Formats: sequence, structure tokens, C-alpha cells
Amino acid sequence: MRHVYSVTVSITWLHLQLIALFNKKIKLFVSGRRKTFSLLQNAIHEGDKAIWMHVASLGEYEQGLPLLEKLKSTYPDHKLVLTFFSPSGYEVKKNKTVADIVTYLPMDTIARTKRFLTIVRPELAIFIKYEIWPNYLFELKKQKIPTLLVAALFSKRQVYFKFYGSFMRKSLQSFAHLFVQDHTSKQLLKTIGLDNVTISGDTRFDRVSEILTRDNTLDFMDTFCQGSICVVAGSTWPEDEEILIDFINSSEHAPKYVIAPHNIKTTHIEKLKTLFAPNAVCYSEIGKKDLAAYNVLIVDTIGLLTKIYSYADVAYVGGGFATGLHNTLEPAVFGIPVVIGPQYHGFKEAEDLVDRKGIIAIETEVGFKAIMDALLSDKDFRSGTGKTNADYIRGNTGATMVILKHIEQLL
Repeated sequence: MRHVYSVTVSITWLHLQLIALFNKKIKLFVSGRRKTFSLLQNAIHEGDKAIWMHVASLGEYEQGLPLLEKLKSTYPDHKLVLTFFSPSGYEVKKNKTVADIVTYLPMDTIARTKRFLTIVRPELAIFIKYEIWPNYLFELKKQKIPTLLVAALFSKRQVYFKFYGSFMRKSLQSFAHLFVQDHTSKQLLKTIGLDNVTISGDTRFDRVSEILTRDNTLDFMDTFCQGSICVVAGSTWPEDEEILIDFINSSEHAPKYVIAPHNIKTTHIEKLKTLFAPNAVCYSEIGKKDLAAYNVLIVDTIGLLTKIYSYADVAYVGGGFATGLHNTLEPAVFGIPVVIGPQYHGFKEAEDLVDRKGIIAIETEVGFKAIMDALLSDKDFRSGTGKTNADYIRGNTGATMVILKHIEQLL
């Protein structure tokens, strides 16, 4: 079965090289991997000690980052090697991380996994959440390199728990230890004979809690808000913006609104701005216009949203009507209510907080208006809802230290 799997991966790689001729994202996926081995050979030398962490993309990177930072300070004599599967993760973080070496993960064939491990020679390998690559795992176990799965989340619908999932179950058996987010995951793993499991929780809670210790001051937000109630809509898609536009343009409430679209292409930003005219100003116009004179600020740049959330009294997180819900923990950590669209299932923290009523899911424009009217007019409701979110995050921190203590026994 392993050889059949490897042949399938090789065929997939050939197809991807053809698709790369016509698809920009796949071109990055392919061209980046062609450079991986030379990059590693130039960066890792005889006698170097290495710890390897693999993530799929940005979401998994955020889960791995708290642990990566602790490893950096705890094991300064080790080189930290970080691999990405997806271009959307690698291209954003290739020059912006604490890891010493950042590259793409070579395709999961037997030959490539052996070559990768021969060059890197990791003393420890860490895979984040859903990243299960059979050939890498089999080879790591064969070479007796301790391998951890971190922040994992399992459900009955996954292949490991199906009658036809024996090959992938064997992959899980290659891990020295599995750190899972919840009791359900641990129980499911027990049904397939895995007991080397610890419920550590989600390392992202440690990540977002650290946000509170930073200086989140933004001068332009102080100027824009002027002490008014502020609603921040982050990572919005057109489906989200349609609801926001109708509410903001017709609402009797007069807070300040910040909209940070997922798509910041000029054509989209210009179209969005005209729908609020003449009450909207863009971040790119700072210094040219008086921000305090406007009630809608459109953020046409990246990298500021987390700090902007610190100014919010209410947050709306986009994606719940479109391709997938964006990060709800970043606004929730500030102890504010969070409103989302209806498609949040599969996002554990969102499911938990909807149950606790700290996050409010809406399905229609009417529903959005009703909850926003309530949140903007009732301070006690607003603060109570936000406190639920802050308490939930505070109660779920600590996963990173649990995992680090285990690693200290391995290295």
C-alpha cells in the first residue's frame, strides 16, 4: 500500500507541474519545492542540531508559533526548520518567523522523504493539527526520530476511523505522542489502539492571549474613533459586506465602523468605498483627509487587523457566508462580542462560543440588524457577551507549556 501511495503522489506531482504552467498559485507550489533541497543543503551543516516543525498553511502556523517561539528560547543551539505545504502560508511567512530555515515540504515520496531527513537530521519532528504524511512518518519512526502531533483534532468522519483506513491508521502509530485539543479526539484515538495521547488543548489560545501583552496602540484609530463606540468588521467577503453595507447605511446608530476586507485589490476597495460615499475614508488616505470627519474607515492594507480589534466594542468576523470563517479568537480575546455568519461548524472555538453565547451567529440581514441593534443599544448585554469570550480564552490557555515539558524529556 505504501508503494501505491508513493506512486500516486509522484503522478500528482507530474500533473501539478503541468497545471503550474497556467495557475499562479500552483506555480509557486511547484517552483518553491524545486529549491527546497538546495536551500536546506546551504543552510544546514555538519554538526548542526535541528528541530523540525511542519505546518500546512497560515492557520496551522499560528497554532505552531507559540511552541516555535518557546523552542527558540529554550534550545538556542538548535536550528529551527519550518516547512509549509501551502504557498499561501509560505509566501507570507518565509521572511517573517522565528524559525532559522523556512521552506516548502518536498512531496511525500519515499525517495524525497529520505533525502529530506538525510539533510536536516532532526532530533525532533513536530507536525501541526491535520498534517499526516505517511512516508515522512514511517521514515521518522524507522530512524527513531521522536515525532509529535500537536493541536490535533479528530472526528468520526475522518479516514482513520473507517474500515478502509488501515494505511492511515498506521501513519498515526508512527507518532511518539499525540497532543489533542479535546476529550472526543482522545476517545476516538483510543478506539484504534492509540493511548500515547494527551489532551493539551489548542496552542492558539496561548498565541492570542499573548496579544494582550503587546502595545496595541494605533494613532490613526485614536483619531478616527474619538472615543465613540466602534464596530470592526474583519476579513470580510462580498457576502458579508452586502449585509454590512445595508445596515450601516440605514442604521439609526452612529458608531464608528472599520471594515477590513479580505480582498484589498484596488477595484474592490473603490467599489466598496462608493457604497458608503460620502461617509467613507480609506486607510491609504491617512494624512490627506481628516479621519475624524468620517464614520466608515476601510482598511486597504494588511497586518493591522489584530491591533484594530483592540479598539472594537463589537466585532464582525467574515467568511461565515462564504469560503470559511476567519479567526474569531483575535477579537474575542479583547473581551468583546463577536458576530459571524452561519457557516461556522468545524471551527471548534466558534462552536464552543456560539454555545456559550459569546459569539452570535446570524443567517440573514434581518437577524444581523436585530443583534447589532441590541449590542449597540444595551451596554450590559454588550459587556456580558464580551466577558464570556474573554473568560473562555483565559480558561483554555497553557497548551504550549504542556507540550514543552514533554519535549524537555526527549531532548
